[in-house]
Amino acid sequence: MSHIALRDYQAQAQYIKFEQWHIGCFSPVPLLVTSSHDKPVVIDKPVVLFLHGFPSASYDWHYQWQALRHSHICIGMDFLGFGISDKPYPHQYTLQQQTDAVCVLLEHMKAIGIEACHVVAHDYGVSVAQELVARSQSPALVNDQQPELNVAIPVQFQSVSFLNGGLFAALHKPLFTQKLLKSSLGPIAVKLMNKRALHQSFMSIFGPNTPPSPTLINDLWQLLIVHDGRRVIPSVLQYIDERAVFAQRWQDALVNSKIPLAFINGIYDPISGQHMLDEFIRLLPNAKTFALDVGHYPQIEAPEAVTKALLECWT
Repeated sequence: MSHIALRDYQAQAQYIKFEQWHIGCFSPVPLLVTSSHDKPVVIDKPVVLFLHGFPSASYDWHYQWQALRHSHICIGMDFLGFGISDKPYPHQYTLQQQTDAVCVLLEHMKAIGIEACHVVAHDYGVSVAQELVARSQSPALVNDQQPELNVAIPVQFQSVSFLNGGLFAALHKPLFTQKLLKSSLGPIAVKLMNKRALHQSFMSIFGPNTPPSPTLINDLWQLLIVHDGRRVIPSVLQYIDERAVFAQRWQDALVNSKIPLAFINGIYDPISGQHMLDEFIRLLPNAKTFALDVGHYPQIEAPEAVTKALLECWT
């Protein structure tokens, strides 16, 4: 599959406003309706919303976007604190706030005529997708302690496909570097983080036969350092604790979901590989699952296999 140059990725961005910040979004159709005189947006293909992982950006999905560009409308966003989006500092980053940002994007999608979409999520985005599934079930999953979470989702979800991520908090196995950066030493340790350290970290989570390319590492590093992004990493990593707080809510959301669910798993991933897939199958025996001989980033390590699996999920 062809590679999208980083400069082209940045040039294609559209920005939506979330609270006081700007969120970089990607779509082949305009997401902003500025006037009643604007030419109507034609939605003539299935729509797919892609949610990326930590510490990268929607750039992770560029192989799938290229492969699906003639048959689907592929939409993505860089989460707050990631990629080309704003990276406020100091700031308390939360998965709930990221989900709110996705809902703003969904409102824009609704405004241009998108009534339904498929969702594909990886890593950090997996938790956001789980919260979206939970919110879509309101009032079935009413949260009395946090009523602000009982919010209607503006767009119908036709399916949700997960890639490697911490679907079940108790089984998630963060790297030592993640634990260090999340700790009280994080603000100091992050200053020592460089492209070589990123490469070493990625080598440890990719499959033995599918290592990350130097081009990929360089592109992800360039996206990470936009807006001085290293300094927000310790705050962003608090999502690991947030997963534990919402673990039961999100597991219940999956088990009770009427939305078709699927799990595409790189089984050699030490963070959320075969052990996560086994638990998913145990809890959701009727859901579609795909075991790939790769690591934590199936969409990059085995792009053709992931695209094929997604097409099967959507049929």
